[in-house]
Amino acid sequence: MCFFFQYRVSHPVRDAYGLWLVSVICEIWFALSWLLDQFPKWYPINRETYLDRLALRYDREGEPSQLCPIDIFVSTVDPLKEPPLITANTVLSILAVDYPVDKVSCYVSDDGSAMLTFESLSETAEFARKWVPFCKKHNIEPRAPEFYFQQKIDYLKDKIQPSFVKERRAMKREYEEFKIRINALVAKAQKVPEEGWTMADGTAWPGNNPRDHPGMIQVFLGHSGGLDTDGNELPRLVYVSREKRPGFQHHKKAGAMNALIRVSAVLTNGAYLLNVDCDHYFNSSKALREAMCFMMDPALGRKTCYVQFPQRFDGIDLHDRYANRNIVFFDINMKGLDGIQGPMYVGTGCCFNRQALYGYDPVLTEADLEPNIVVKSCCGGRKKKSKSYMDNKNRMMKRTESSAPIFNMEDIEEGIEGMCLQFLPYIYSWHLRTSAWFLQHAFIFKLTTLSESHQVMRMKGQCLCPRRDWRSDLVSLLYLLHPPL
Repeated sequence: MCFFFQYRVSHPVRDAYGLWLVSVICEIWFALSWLLDQFPKWYPINRETYLDRLALRYDREGEPSQLCPIDIFVSTVDPLKEPPLITANTVLSILAVDYPVDKVSCYVSDDGSAMLTFESLSETAEFARKWVPFCKKHNIEPRAPEFYFQQKIDYLKDKIQPSFVKERRAMKREYEEFKIRINALVAKAQKVPEEGWTMADGTAWPGNNPRDHPGMIQVFLGHSGGLDTDGNELPRLVYVSREKRPGFQHHKKAGAMNALIRVSAVLTNGAYLLNVDCDHYFNSSKALREAMCFMMDPALGRKTCYVQFPQRFDGIDLHDRYANRNIVFFDINMKGLDGIQGPMYVGTGCCFNRQALYGYDPVLTEADLEPNIVVKSCCGGRKKKSKSYMDNKNRMMKRTESSAPIFNMEDIEEGIEGMCLQFLPYIYSWHLRTSAWFLQHAFIFKLTTLSESHQVMRMKGQCLCPRRDWRSDLVSLLYLLHPPL
């Protein structure tokens, strides 16, 4: 490159000096852009997880599991553009995940307030009572039925139970009947009545006007009666359609995610949040455990902001002639950015630390709160710490995280509207007070299943003690997949 520019500069074009000068400037700019694009790729990071160590520390057999609760968000808008069957497969893969059922909660955001989404989710909850125990009994992978049954592989490999073939055949028939019921709901939704949709009790569907309707929350699983066919408890499944009014900016998916954060804080308040789009599914039932290998790491877990899963796609031709797999981005750029703590959140398949979203600083140790070596050398001898500094230090050291829900699930059955009306103003005001803090948190990118990182965006003003950054990791173990294109 140096020889090239030496030649270009030393051989000007006298007849078109202006054009030559412009071309040289453009070439220098493109060269600098290329160099900046190469820098992140010089230090790629490959990370591994050890699920046996995670189980040994937090999930020992015969003892109550100490794994942290996780709230999983699924966002959808228009069921006619985002087929309900695809959303149902996403939800089923979440409900069947290999994780303690009392620590998994699935929230489905219907930003279009469509009755089709509500009814299809009700059907999905009923089918989950049969699908989840079948997956866990025979260790099915992947646990999205549409993609499991269409696999062209030897499904008898590693299966030793004599009843597997019979049960698989029966389950496939159950799924085909489930698909027929979903297709019937879709066909019914094509013809909207003039007076709007009505519910079973004869009252009008509150979401007939998608731009002007009250908030709706329905708990399908996770309360009394939420058991599978074997009598075991199922993970929580909650339908949420946030309130919308004309004249207000609702911020599309970002606003829907904010609403889910508030609703989940009231109902379950899981320590970690994982968001996926409705057309993703978990290709591995161990995905949540992979994320917890970073989030619950004794050394760095409390400083990790989020873990990012890469996206993988089904239905792509063998040679990927159109580069739909995004290999360069996920397997090269993101790994390289992980080495400099710079990768970005890609909008889906990301496990967040709830504390980071709320605007808290990461939990720090005594050593973290000491001034760094640069500050010591520049400022001379150590001065006596002020009372305000010590108070702030003690306050940060004593901070503990609460994973207890604000309301119990049983409270919903008795009526939670009054409680929500009293609580939501507090949530909104608290959110406005702390939302800007998120800009000061950094992220790390990880290559195993959930991991990623962002650069720190500093705000004006000074802190009493050095600001420590959140980490984020990228996990690329091919666990979140798209359906066929």
